[in-house]
Amino acid sequence: MVLPHYRMLHGLRIKDGKATYVSRFVKTSRLKQEEFFGAVKFLKIGDLKGLFGLLTAIIYGLRIKLGVLDGSYGMGTGNTALVYHHGRLLALNEGDKPYALKVLEDGDLQTLGLMDYDKRLTHSFTAHPKVDPATGEMFTFGYQFTPPYVTYHVVTKEGYMLDPVPITIPEPVMMHDFAITENYAIFMDLPLYFRPKNMAKGKMVLSFDQTKRARFGILPRYAKDDVQIRWFELPNCYIFHNANAWEDGDEVVLYTCRFPDIDLEMASGPVRKRLGNYRNELYEMRFNLNTGEASQKKLSESAVDFPRINEKYIGRKQRFVYGTRLDSLAKVEGIVKFDLQLEPEVGKEQIEVGGNVKGIFQFGHGRYGSEAIFVPRESDVELEEDDGYLICFVHDENTGKSEVNVIDAKTMSSEPVAVVPLPARVPYGFHAFFVTEEQLKYQA
Repeated sequence: MVLPHYRMLHGLRIKDGKATYVSRFVKTSRLKQEEFFGAVKFLKIGDLKGLFGLLTAIIYGLRIKLGVLDGSYGMGTGNTALVYHHGRLLALNEGDKPYALKVLEDGDLQTLGLMDYDKRLTHSFTAHPKVDPATGEMFTFGYQFTPPYVTYHVVTKEGYMLDPVPITIPEPVMMHDFAITENYAIFMDLPLYFRPKNMAKGKMVLSFDQTKRARFGILPRYAKDDVQIRWFELPNCYIFHNANAWEDGDEVVLYTCRFPDIDLEMASGPVRKRLGNYRNELYEMRFNLNTGEASQKKLSESAVDFPRINEKYIGRKQRFVYGTRLDSLAKVEGIVKFDLQLEPEVGKEQIEVGGNVKGIFQFGHGRYGSEAIFVPRESDVELEEDDGYLICFVHDENTGKSEVNVIDAKTMSSEPVAVVPLPARVPYGFHAFFVTEEQLKYQA
């Protein structure tokens, strides 16, 4: 049987002119237990709404306490994103620790097990860690409902997790992403709060507080505690995904996709089908470490999210951002190329070519895709930043068929470089990742 809330990893391996497609579940402890029961037993965040959600949470707590369910080997789904570090491909879900995977020679995917870094990882692990391409280190964090609400970690290039650094914030928040520069880590204390008392009022456990300011904390990357963190305030917002960050003189610059507000209850209703007034725009944010001032500038119209870059530039100044143009919360209708060196055109009501928009690849009527991952044209030579390909899954609702599109990232031509038809439907998902042959060779 296939339980409804489990998502597969869908992989495409291209080698020697041939493509191999595979889809596999991440064999999490949660999946194995629910397969045993033949029913969903673990909580989902969407369950935590109203009095019924409160009762569901109490019953779930009793199942854990009485040993009906075992949470000691993780309770997540490994369904959000992937990262490669120290010879391991990791499947990530921010409510759990990472699961290590292995890509086999024939392209198949094997779940190796839960990663706790020799028991040094005692909390959840973000779905968006950052691997510094220059040092090989991985920077990560996790959030939880009890103090410390956020904990920061550095993992050395040899795979050793350094001591935890608790980050002090007033209340538990949903912190989905963060960012790094060459010298700093950037944390986002945004007012999407976990407030269990809301369930007694018939609301979701997560609520966006429109009366609060958005706070951004900048901490030296190798700090041993959070004493040196600098907090900056900007107008209220929520952010799921950052594009990149770097240092510019006295300033730390963050490029991100910003919601002016977010209503998760609405997101599960009509707005899920069509965006309507839903707004999510590309922004530049600047934090001056000398003066303590913060500023922001809008760079796009709505709606854009899932920004990706040439990952050779993580934490360093770069020029191009590739974002998804959204039709709804679940559907991507195209890929947009932004040039950060150009100014946006004013007076526009939608995203279109001109100004800082260098190109748009539209999937076509009734065709929707996924986040596009940037892949350099060659890996071992110096190339221009945008000299490469964008690779994404596409589903055609007119024919019911799925495919992989390879797009020229430099020209954004409407004609794909390659199209790989797939033998099965690939559902709309979250994030994409690319692993090189060199990385596969050195898998642990």
